Amino acid sequence: MIKKIVILFLFVIGLTSHAQFTHVTVSPYPFEINQQITITVNLSQPQCNTISTNTPKVYMHAGIGTDANPWTVVKGNWGQDDGVGQMTNTGGSFSITLTPSVYFNLTPEQITSSTKMGMVFRNAAGNQELKRPTACSDFFIDVGTFQVNLTAPLNNSTTIINSGGNLQVTATNTSGAASYTLKANGNIINSNSSTSSYSFNHTNITSNQFYDLEVVKGTTTIVRNFTVLTNPGNVNQAIPSGLEDGINYNPSDPTKATLKLNAPGKDFVYVAGSFNNWQPNGNYAMKRDPSTNIFWLELTGLTPGQIYTYQYWVVDQTPVANSPVLVKTADMYSTLVLSPFDDPWIPSATYPNLPAYPQGQQREVTVLQTAQTPYNWSDATLNFVKPNKEKLVVYEVLIRDFDANRNYQDLINRIDYFKNLKVNAIQLMPVMEFEGNESWGYNTSFHMALDKFYGTSNKFKEFIDLCHQNGIAVILDVALNHAFGRNPGVRMWMSDPDGDGWGAPATDNPFFNTTARHSYSVGEDFNHQSALTKYYTKRVIKQWIEEYKIDGFRWDLTKGFTQNCSGGNDSCTNAYQQDRVDVLKEYADYSWSLDPNHYVIFEHLGSENEEKEWANHRFNEGKGVMMWAEVWGPYKQLMGGYSSNSDISSIGHKSRNLFQGKRVMGYPESHDKDRIIYEGITFGVGSGSAPVSGNLNNAINRMKAIGATSILIPGPKMIWHFASLGMGDSIFTCSNGTVNTDYDATPGDCKLSTKPQPQWVNNWLGDPLRNSVYNAFSKFINLKKSEPVFNGDYTISSDINNLRQRIYIFDNALPTTQLKNVVVLANFSVDTQNINPSFPYTGIWYDLMTDAQVNITNTTASISLAPGEFKVYGNRLPTLSTDNIVFANEFSIVPNPTTDVFSISVPTSKVELYTITGQLVRKFEASFDENHTFSIEDLTSGIYFVKAIDNQGRENTMKLIKK
Repeated sequence: MIKKIVILFLFVIGLTSHAQFTHVTVSPYPFEINQQITITVNLSQPQCNTISTNTPKVYMHAGIGTDANPWTVVKGNWGQDDGVGQMTNTGGSFSITLTPSVYFNLTPEQITSSTKMGMVFRNAAGNQELKRPTACSDFFIDVGTFQVNLTAPLNNSTTIINSGGNLQVTATNTSGAASYTLKANGNIINSNSSTSSYSFNHTNITSNQFYDLEVVKGTTTIVRNFTVLTNPGNVNQAIPSGLEDGINYNPSDPTKATLKLNAPGKDFVYVAGSFNNWQPNGNYAMKRDPSTNIFWLELTGLTPGQIYTYQYWVVDQTPVANSPVLVKTADMYSTLVLSPFDDPWIPSATYPNLPAYPQGQQREVTVLQTAQTPYNWSDATLNFVKPNKEKLVVYEVLIRDFDANRNYQDLINRIDYFKNLKVNAIQLMPVMEFEGNESWGYNTSFHMALDKFYGTSNKFKEFIDLCHQNGIAVILDVALNHAFGRNPGVRMWMSDPDGDGWGAPATDNPFFNTTARHSYSVGEDFNHQSALTKYYTKRVIKQWIEEYKIDGFRWDLTKGFTQNCSGGNDSCTNAYQQDRVDVLKEYADYSWSLDPNHYVIFEHLGSENEEKEWANHRFNEGKGVMMWAEVWGPYKQLMGGYSSNSDISSIGHKSRNLFQGKRVMGYPESHDKDRIIYEGITFGVGSGSAPVSGNLNNAINRMKAIGATSILIPGPKMIWHFASLGMGDSIFTCSNGTVNTDYDATPGDCKLSTKPQPQWVNNWLGDPLRNSVYNAFSKFINLKKSEPVFNGDYTISSDINNLRQRIYIFDNALPTTQLKNVVVLANFSVDTQNINPSFPYTGIWYDLMTDAQVNITNTTASISLAPGEFKVYGNRLPTLSTDNIVFANEFSIVPNPTTDVFSISVPTSKVELYTITGQLVRKFEASFDENHTFSIEDLTSGIYFVKAIDNQGRENTMKLIKK
């Protein structure tokens, strides 16, 4: 992700009638807010510009406001080709003519207070942008012909002095004689009238000073702000025992809270916040523990339940080269932060009553609130029994692209979608506070805070609770290999040679490496041999397990958890690294110390000799790490009808014969790769009786065979969201629905763009073709969860170079009265094929997708399968697992008890009767209305389970008594 940077760019006003700098010209300049201006952008410069010179459209995303917040009023809809802010092509450049007061529809008050405009330029899709060199920050332009230049100190700056020191203040303006008034801490300390320049030396400063320089010309007033912090000296006092870094609430006194900050090498720290009007005095200088040098401060006089915000103002008077003396930062251990960059674009419907970002501050602030009401978890969560690891079917979700509102409520509203699909775990791509809103979440900045773009903490807990009520575990994707520039661990020890307030880790950073120690560098690289990093990581683990009842973590990019390699050294990164093995075992052990059944999943995709150590770690205790196993390449080839490179054996654990147990979470596709259906229709075989290339219907039909040959193989498996509906939109689909890859003639790479929502807009669940995929996946998952044989052994065999697949699943320890042998056949050719099923014995077998009987008299007699067709055969019909029994009020049986017939209170499409031991004894399939009577007069008396599916696809199970 590109860093969001806000810098005030001061224009030097000369005798020209326009302002010009690299890329952008404003004419006339200077200008009044009610004066028409033309803004022109030149795309020929490559620096800080990803917009192609031959792009058909350019948009200006603009804001206007004060010097402190030039984005107070915003005009433009990022990523939307809707004409708002569209510029005119003038032949090699683009321009837009506007009157600021009209263009932004400003109120009289806003017209008076607006002094600065901000601008960013983009293409229509919003995936290419132009920013200001050299920091690639937003463009800023002064508004008004009357301007004030604060020459010393700089506007919004903070100067550090020792007690008794002095401060020289100098300023000029552009309009001649004006009145200057200097205030310190709200009190006038100097004034000067009718002059074009100003100078004053404030002497003998013994306490923190917060200055306002008011410059008045006629009816216009411009205010410049700056601060002096005095060194409070050593405030040594032993830290109370039992405190953790960050906020420590007092359980017996909600008017107090204690902050703890471990900041090695720093000289002093002030806590600035809403509780001291962001003007801390000596009472808010943090104390230092003399034995550990850890800073701490007890806040008193807080109002219980009131929302406060704060930052640490951290000072190092002798920093390493290129590092700032002062850094203002939120708490690294924040559980809720407010951001001036992201919060203004969070919909109120998603996050009602979002606390306001404190005006006049910069960058993120931490939220502190005592006496918070704990969430009332249901018994389903408090007593949740996690699904067996070997039976896990995980549904990976990017909340941003799941439904139109992009929030937790969308997931709650669609719980029946997950429930009827029968998945028993949902894995969410990162939901920790990340930079920007339109993101995959791997650019995490605050690992303990929930990102607000998806909703509130309580709404997230409601979703987790609902999942647990439906037997679904919740797994979080965590990106703890790296962080980005907003992370306080980066900011407090950063190298910032250009002084823009952003930077990379400096040489004294105790959390981060200055360069990545592996070859898959993303963001800033954590040093996981550092004691501070280990502590931080464990705090993150604890937060999500204890506060949110999260059932497991998928650890992103675990190859980066070594200190032994360097950037670009793939051979080292991919080789066995003992430090990486040890630290990841340590994190797994810590997770299990908090939750003995916690799921630990590593995205390592590495060598067997390293992965086996984690997979086998504490296996005899029922633990062990699950390893992500990407099999995208082979399944992509099979989807396209190709025989080469299509060996799918790595989907299961047996391809890695050094593993104990079934610890391989295989998957045909995930968020990282393009959809295999898209690959099939774009690059698949174009000949044969059922070609894949260019034929969406054929590709979608083949998805069922993909599911059969992946989900049913023993061991945990994963589904990328909407694969179960035949999703074939490319990963490079732009937000407007076009596809722009990084290898197109005009590359744009929309990989990270927000995706359209055709699955809901076009009601894919109601589409017979796509619904057939969903129903097939549901059957596969239900079989896997409910039948013990799918926790047994298996073999994968194929002929004609893998296009004819046979998978044999078996458990010889099961009785013959139970489903103990399963044969899966699939034809991935584009022509009809005869496949040798190699049944283990003759006799009656059952098609487990239709329950039809098949009399097998010759175990090797070929079975003809159409292109993309599959079959799942079993020696017995499946039983009804009590895990799948859900009693609901929407469905009811009348009469109940009954002697011969019954009806169901809603229209149904399928009704099945099972004995109390789970054996299927009767099945009805048609379109039945609520008055239809089902005959059971020939059944013996007793208790039965009736499983019914209504005409909306909802499924419920009810108890029926036959007299």
